[in-house]
This record gives sequence, structure tokens and C-alpha cells, in this order.
Amino acid sequence: MRILITNGEIITMNTNEDQFIGDILIENDKIVSISKKIEDPTVDKIIDASNKTIIPGFIQTHVHLCQTLFRGRGDDLELLDWLKKRIWPLEAAHDEESIYYSALLGIGELIQSGTTSIVDMETVNYTDYAFQAMASSGIRAISGKVMMDKGSDTPKPLQEQTDQSIQESVDLLEKWNMYDGGRIKYAFSPRFVVSCTEKLLIEVSRLSDYYKSYVHTHASENIGEIAIVERETGMRNIVYLDHLGLANERLVLAHCVWLNEEEKRIIKERKVNVSHCPGSNLKLASGIAEIPSLLDNNISVSLGADGAPCNNNLNMFNEMRIAALIQKPIHGPTAMDSKTVFKMATIGGAKAIGMDDEIGSIEIGKKADMVILDLNDFHTYPTYEVDTISRIVYSATQSDVETTIVDGKILMENRIIKTMHKDHVLKEGNRTLKRLLNRIPNLTLST
Repeated sequence: MRILITNGEIITMNTNEDQFIGDILIENDKIVSISKKIEDPTVDKIIDASNKTIIPGFIQTHVHLCQTLFRGRGDDLELLDWLKKRIWPLEAAHDEESIYYSALLGIGELIQSGTTSIVDMETVNYTDYAFQAMASSGIRAISGKVMMDKGSDTPKPLQEQTDQSIQESVDLLEKWNMYDGGRIKYAFSPRFVVSCTEKLLIEVSRLSDYYKSYVHTHASENIGEIAIVERETGMRNIVYLDHLGLANERLVLAHCVWLNEEEKRIIKERKVNVSHCPGSNLKLASGIAEIPSLLDNNISVSLGADGAPCNNNLNMFNEMRIAALIQKPIHGPTAMDSKTVFKMATIGGAKAIGMDDEIGSIEIGKKADMVILDLNDFHTYPTYEVDTISRIVYSATQSDVETTIVDGKILMENRIIKTMHKDHVLKEGNRTLKRLLNRIPNLTLST
């Protein structure tokens, strides 16, 4: 399949950060030409992007597709109560069908708002069905089943034996890792230190080395969580993970709101990747991560929306805007400018998952993962002598995404998703949620 996109404003995010009006030629899954003008009568499809903006697809490095069904059911709680009172009981009630439709709901929202790649963490059970949703939808994903082999206060369906958790993870990796030419990859996903034994974490470290796979976990999100880890291990989160051999360039740590200087040093020296989730951190009252300090220390920082019940959406436009705004009262108006945040959402995300030679920017030879925006509306005008990246970060919304392309395949065109039937997914999402809630009749929305 050869696709020619013409006359668009191209925000490349290449090394020179070039921006210009031009054409892009896609052949199969790759960008084969970028020029002011491309003449090719052999193309299969032409997309006229006149007066529109072409950007690299957004890369979210921390989401929970399995939680999309729970949107609106975890409001106004702090992290540990949110987990114990709402999320763990809900995750424990999941079955094959509810996982599948929860994933499709989340992926539909992600595609519709311009996200082309995710690092996803599922729940303990039925992760194969989430992978099926990722496979059919066309999104690029690194995902894994969550691992939880410690804690008596979790619902019984989430309580794992260590060997079982490891074996199921390896089985999923061997089935799904590098699916569809590497569009889908596997990451070992211990939930956080609080819910994982040392034996499990050590084995995850070994398996990550053996398979060269990423490890995706939460760390230092909440002060109460850190206190538990210190009480049980005698160390803070990042020090403990480093002690077990997990701190390296294949580790993605969600949140990192509360770090001390020693932990920052470990993250920098070991080239650990931090996934900043500002919307979630604010809603769960976790705090504001010291992102300018991390960036000043050349630490890899990318963005993620986290899950639908702690945000309550998966929209990268919201995350970019929040990430920029929350730092300004603390560090001054020039902190976290629009270009810095846009980098975090694109090439920064690609670097975090070791794919910056394949995605994250619009360059010849890279994967054709891109988004076409229509910024011609009241909320994004005027345009005269206004920086386009500023318009995207501070003004644009998910409704401005017109077309989403992954691996050279058009997943959404003219706001219509092509890889799933929207009305069916919405209907089945409601139906499966109702059935799931019948399993936990004592769960209420009151705090």
C-alpha cells in the first residue's frame, strides 16, 4: 500500500526540529520520502492535508486498558484507598469478555485522540484478551499482565503464587512478543513493590535480561506507598529496585512523584525511564513530580494518562497541557514550555521504549506512525505568527484529530475509526460492565 499525503504542515520532530509545508510518501509501514512536492502517479491513495498539520503519533508510556470500563468509579480517593476500595475489587471481577471490551474502549479513545503507541499494564487475569484487542485495533503497544504475589488485602482472584505469575507472564511473552512485525511487544509488569515479593522481582530482573524485554511498574507515586516499602525493605523504592538489579534502560517507572536525591542519581546513572502522569497524580492527590529537575539532569521523561478511573480520560492533549501548567507556579512561567512537553509526548516517548530510531518523529526510513490535525477552528485561532506547537499543546483538543496512521495503516480517517465498530464497542462496554458489577454488589461509589 502506497499512500501520499500532500500539502500538509509537517512537524517532523527530527534532530533539527524542521517544520515546513510538504508531502509525505508512505510505502507499506515506512516513510519513504518527504519533500516540498512529491509526484508519484503509482500511489494507491492520496490524502489532501492542505491547511492541516501532520505530527508524529503520540506515545503514551503508562496506561491501563483493563481499567477503561471503570471510568467514573474511582473518583475522589487517594491512591491506596482507590486501589483497595474500588480498583482491585473491580479488576478481580473481570472475565475474558470484559477485559476485551475494556481494552477496545480505551484503544478507541486513544486512536481518536492521536495516540499511536502505548505502554500498557493489564490486570492479573485474562490478559490474552487484551492482546487480542490490541492486535485487531492496529495500535502499537508494549503490554503485559500485572504481577501480584504479595498482600492479603487484595481480592482472592488477584492473589497469585510467585511461580504461577512468572509462568503466565512468560507464556504471554512467547505468544505475543514481536507480533505483527514488532507492532506488539511484551513487558514484564510487576504492579509495584507493595504487591510483589522479592523473589518475584529478582526473577523479573533475570527474565528481562534474558529476553531483553522491558519492565513496567509503578514507583514512588504516593507517600503512604513509600512508607510501606521503607518499612518492609529498609530502602526507598528506587534504591530497592536498583538493589534487585531492575534499574536499567529497560525499566519504565510510572509516576516518580516523590524522589530524593539518591533516587534521582540512580535513575540518571542507570538510564531508567520515568513516565509522568500529571492528570492522574492530581486527581489522586498524589502530588506534583519534579519534572523540570529530572529533565535538567538529562533523565528520560515521557507522558502517560494512566487509567480511565483516575484521570478520567486517555487524552494526550490534556496530559501535555497539564504537564506544562502545573510546573509554572512552582518554577516560573518559562518552565515546561510547549516544545519541551511536545517532545515528551513524541520523540521522548519513543526514546523511553528504545524505539526512537523507528518512531517518534517524521523521518525517511521510520515507521509511518503519524496523525493529521485540523486546527481550523475557533479555539485554535488566530494562526498568524503563532507557533504551531504552542497551538497544539495549549489550545488543541482530541476533536482536532482527523486521521491516525500506525504502521502505514489508516486506523481513523475523517474521525471515523476503521478497525472497530464504535457503536458495537460502546454497547458491549455497557453490557459487560453491568454484568461485571453484578458480581460485586457491595461495591458503592460513596467514599
